[in-house]
Amino acid sequence: MDQSDAGIWIFGYGSLMWQPGFAFEERQPALLRGYHRRFCVYSVHYRGTPERKGLVLGLDRGGACRGVAFRVRNSAESEVLRYLDAREQVTMVYLRRQVRVLLPDGRQVPAWTYVADRGHEQYAAGLDPPGMAAIIRESIGKNGPNRAYLESTVRHLEDSGVVDRALRRLLHLVDGR
Repeated sequence: MDQSDAGIWIFGYGSLMWQPGFAFEERQPALLRGYHRRFCVYSVHYRGTPERKGLVLGLDRGGACRGVAFRVRNSAESEVLRYLDAREQVTMVYLRRQVRVLLPDGRQVPAWTYVADRGHEQYAAGLDPPGMAAIIRESIGKNGPNRAYLESTVRHLEDSGVVDRALRRLLHLVDGR
């Protein structure tokens, strides 16, 4: 491969892991330190409405997150970032950031990702798991029931070898178990 087109990396921690929506050269499990995956964003579009907000995942400060890093050719960077901005920035609740992720071979590579904007009105601060479960249980948006998003996330993570105990417990709460 020509070094001038070695590629950029994109880090996915939710639906992007199994539904990237863009062409990539390589897919690797990746670890991001300093952020964790959490239902911390009110959804008024994909999994809720302005009248009955849902909850979707965001990267929030602290901890660590296992996800997937996709290597994209440098020549496709602008196109891929435009696509991701359109997908993730519907209400500008996420901030596109470049972070460093750890790949299984020990390399730390810079990667673009989207973190929750704690200053945005859709940032869901202070919700405990029962509060999250109540919202997720009742919300439906353009892309379907909020519960289906949570269940799909848990299933796809586990299919990828990632067990997120907090999301598994949240699914049990949503289902009343």
